[in-house]
Amino acid sequence: MEIKFFAATDIGRQRDHNEDNYLIDPKLHLFVVADGMGGHAAGEVASQIAVHTVCRAVRDNADVIERHREEPDSAQARQEILAVLEHAMQSATAEIYRRAQDDSEKRGMGTTCSALCLVGSRGFIAHVGDSRIYLVRQSQVHQITEDHSLLNELVRRGKLKREEIETSPYAKYKNAVTRAVGAYETVEADTFDFEILPGDSFLMCSDGLHAYLKDNDIRDLLAASAGDVAEAPKRFVQHANAGGGHDNITAIVVRIESSDPMVYTARAAELANKVTVLKGMPLFKHLAYKEIIRVLNLTTVIEFDPGEDIIQQGETGEELYVILSGRVRLHLRGAFLTELSKGAHFGEMALVDRSPRSASATAVDRTRVLCLRRSDFFNILRGDAPLAVKLLWSFTQVLTERLRKTTAELSASRGEFISASASTASPEDLATAASADTPEAEEGVVNFEQNMG
Repeated sequence: MEIKFFAATDIGRQRDHNEDNYLIDPKLHLFVVADGMGGHAAGEVASQIAVHTVCRAVRDNADVIERHREEPDSAQARQEILAVLEHAMQSATAEIYRRAQDDSEKRGMGTTCSALCLVGSRGFIAHVGDSRIYLVRQSQVHQITEDHSLLNELVRRGKLKREEIETSPYAKYKNAVTRAVGAYETVEADTFDFEILPGDSFLMCSDGLHAYLKDNDIRDLLAASAGDVAEAPKRFVQHANAGGGHDNITAIVVRIESSDPMVYTARAAELANKVTVLKGMPLFKHLAYKEIIRVLNLTTVIEFDPGEDIIQQGETGEELYVILSGRVRLHLRGAFLTELSKGAHFGEMALVDRSPRSASATAVDRTRVLCLRRSDFFNILRGDAPLAVKLLWSFTQVLTERLRKTTAELSASRGEFISASASTASPEDLATAASADTPEAEEGVVNFEQNMG
């Protein structure tokens, strides 16, 4: 893959100096943008320290990145590269905080900071504040960083609707961030990684730009500069200034290109297939694109030959399986239950329950599945509270629907039994059968549901 990039920064139309900074390391494919804050030009100082310290810290650990450049997909490689970016953010935070303590006029200075590092076929991000990184993939625009801002926090908690921000009493707090590099000795940075594809484009920008952007603006401005990536950042700056230019404006545009369209088509189709099958599952249907990508990062693809067992009845369940291609036969002690194909899933109860599998699953033909393990699922729940709420809510809905279905099936079976026995049963027997809705019976339904593997 070939990586093309260009950047631009502008003072805007209402400020007297520029507190934004950016830095690009072409060798490491590292891109950093920062938007400083603080009086007496302290914001400019903070953002400058941030971009230079982050780049220096990554360069000091370049051996880690180079070691994994050819195989960045391994779990160890991904964790080590993310650790490098986390360390870089903490180094920038410590340096800005130290400088602020040494100079009373710069006390409290800080900055946003967003870093993107492209290693092989993966992108790695470290992010603090309300600057943004957008991914444009197959004409779809995805904001892949989360704003650490007061307004976004109110939206996430359901206290404010996004479309009501401009008219709400909170509109005056647009620039209030909940996290900043350098405001304290340490900072909580968001770090994550994802697969990149030929044809992907990235826009990294400060809030002086994204305040004027809608998804169609990003798509159209990038398309207008398709022939020359150097023109894209200039167009974004012009767009923000035309909208009012209330703040400093910074844009970095990165484009991933490939001379082999077949490679792009195959990889894009594979990723699109994974996203589609996950979005089709009730457990993941409420997740945004970047959250789906986060889940995908924790899955592995496993291939099974025809006749090979995927799970066996009675074994302890540890994984959820989603079929990417092929067919799977479910059977109970050799008796056929059903056949599943692309997009179907089985074993989801194993994510929360260690009960033995209630049935066996065998590949009918060559079959590829996504596998999500319980330990990785719980890592998501522990590490991302908003995502955990969505997943647990969806899981509750899945369990509720299963319980309703199981109860209905048991009720239907009981009704058939009563009907078939009515001609020979005594009045006392019928009364006993009709009163079967006891706590013990309900407990049996619950136990059956818990063992649905």
